[in-house]
Amino acid sequence: MYKSFNPDGSVADTGGADQQGPGAAASTRRWRVPRAGQAAIAAVLVAGATYAGIQGFGNEAQADAPAPPTVTVGQPLVRAVTEWDDYTGRFEASQSVEIRPRVTGQLVALHFKDGDIVRKGQLLFTVDPRPFQAALAEAQARAATAASQLALARSEYARAGRLIADEAVSQEEVDSLRAAVRQGEAGVAAAQAMVRQRALDLEFTRVRSPVTGRVSDRRVDVGNLVGANDSLLTTVLALDPIYFTFDGSEALFLKGKRDRQNGAAAAQQVEIRLQDEAGYSWKGKVDFTDNAIDPRSGTMRGRATIANPDYFLTPGMFGNMRLTGGGVRDALLIPDAAVRTDQARKVVFVVDKSGTVSARPVEAGPQIGGLRVIRSGLNRNDRVVIQGLQFAAPGGKVTPRLVKIDPPAEFKTASSPVRAPAASQATLATH
Repeated sequence: MYKSFNPDGSVADTGGADQQGPGAAASTRRWRVPRAGQAAIAAVLVAGATYAGIQGFGNEAQADAPAPPTVTVGQPLVRAVTEWDDYTGRFEASQSVEIRPRVTGQLVALHFKDGDIVRKGQLLFTVDPRPFQAALAEAQARAATAASQLALARSEYARAGRLIADEAVSQEEVDSLRAAVRQGEAGVAAAQAMVRQRALDLEFTRVRSPVTGRVSDRRVDVGNLVGANDSLLTTVLALDPIYFTFDGSEALFLKGKRDRQNGAAAAQQVEIRLQDEAGYSWKGKVDFTDNAIDPRSGTMRGRATIANPDYFLTPGMFGNMRLTGGGVRDALLIPDAAVRTDQARKVVFVVDKSGTVSARPVEAGPQIGGLRVIRSGLNRNDRVVIQGLQFAAPGGKVTPRLVKIDPPAEFKTASSPVRAPAASQATLATH
């Protein structure tokens, strides 16, 4: 049986001749849909098409106007900071003394160990004192002879003085006796000076340290003959305090002078970091700047004094130094990643109350941890884009998400770890 649709909407069942049973009459049956039902079906079809069109148009409208992107913003962190200028330099001994003998003789004793800490006046070497003891004894004998001669001259002059009133002696003889007294006095003075010289020579046979510090190794062994003011015995370096010498550019030198004119402290504070240190743990102050700028390099030589009571700092060590600039002041800090370079200027992106982005030129200062000091161009109430900068375009709209900027580690801890150097070799321990 086949089904067919009539032009008026009725459905007809048609059976084939081969499907007709004997005695059955071929007939066509028709089913008709009432006109009211046809109208209802048409209304449903039109409503569905209209609804689909409306839905498609709404999707197109939503695709043309997406929601503004979300960016993370934060207000600048306000902290009191000290600005520093960076230098490099090396440590030097505050005093360096070469130990040399002041008399000639044989070295007979050594009174220190190489590399010891010695005190001012401590005995270091002894030169054979016997020749100088003999010379001192001879000078003392000469002084005694001169003293006896002076006593005799004074006695004769006094006797002549009593006889001159009786004209028992001539005036010429009296003058001669007076001259003999004066000559005796001069002889005594010369003999006493020789005694003091010989005593000094004997004292110089005991070589002492003129300063407190660390002594080097001996350069002459016991038994050798040393020459006065010639042979170098050892050296002593005074290390507490210790000096840190550095060279600064003319621009930094002028900046320091301007800061002091504007009321900064006269004694500039310094902090120094060694090669294996993460932070600046050594503190001191500048006590000297040279009297002229080197015309060849255009730099000014300076020196800082650092306390070194345990002698940890050693002359020749390299260090990074920072020098106080304009003193302590309040500053605005934002993440360094939020600062962008626009040709020759630095800019940050800020979001106003309506969600509009604008580029703000700023003057950037030094970096503290991951934060950058902003000297000018921002105020503490600005909302700075710190994440999602790829969505921040000047004049565009964004959805800001406000977060708090965390302080850098420098404000949280005062100590900095030491970076221990890696070992060059290792072996298995034996038990």
